[in-house]
Amino acid sequence: MFKRNVALLSAAAILSLSLAGESFAAAGNFKDVSQSVAKDSISVLQAKGIVRGVSADSFLPDDQLTTSQGVQLIVNLLGLKSDTPENAGDYFVNVKQDAWYAPAFSIAQTNGFDLDVNVNPDKPMTREEFTHQLILAMEKHGDLPMINIKPIEFADEDQLTVSYQGTVQRALVLGIAQLDENNQFHPGDLITRAEAALLTYHAVEYLAAHPAPSPDSK
Repeated sequence: MFKRNVALLSAAAILSLSLAGESFAAAGNFKDVSQSVAKDSISVLQAKGIVRGVSADSFLPDDQLTTSQGVQLIVNLLGLKSDTPENAGDYFVNVKQDAWYAPAFSIAQTNGFDLDVNVNPDKPMTREEFTHQLILAMEKHGDLPMINIKPIEFADEDQLTVSYQGTVQRALVLGIAQLDENNQFHPGDLITRAEAALLTYHAVEYLAAHPAPSPDSK
């Protein structure tokens, strides 16, 4: 049985979003984020215990985010857990059950993610791929409003994968994703750890401002 921690954002300090692999350093002052556009967001998430570095003082903000890291990040952001862990290899042919990320893929399989059976955990994610998975999971577990949106026009929207158009548009409308100074989204660019942290920070802000109703209120 899968469950969601509804109070995930009010208790953000207890979350530890794994961005690098199976072992992580405790939160510290990252010396390699001072030039990153996401440095403030990383600092806030670090202070809340949401992200950790690969060492006490290293975050590797410019490294590409792998699919396994992205899945783990979203699973942990939303506080998704499993009382009865499934074998990820039963669903995904390239996920070994003893891999550090296997539990996250097991959870993702029944929690709104759109992952192909042949997904490669080591493959770097693009900006549109991470945004797509993030919004799908948020919609299922964050009670995002079902609204009719007015699509935002941007310079490289023709480069969007058709199946990702809706989720990217919703991310833009909700303010979770943003365009650059040239009105571009760069959907096919590989997303970095810093960029993923920035999107995660915006997701935290949005969900904190729009908390899911408690089960008793429904």
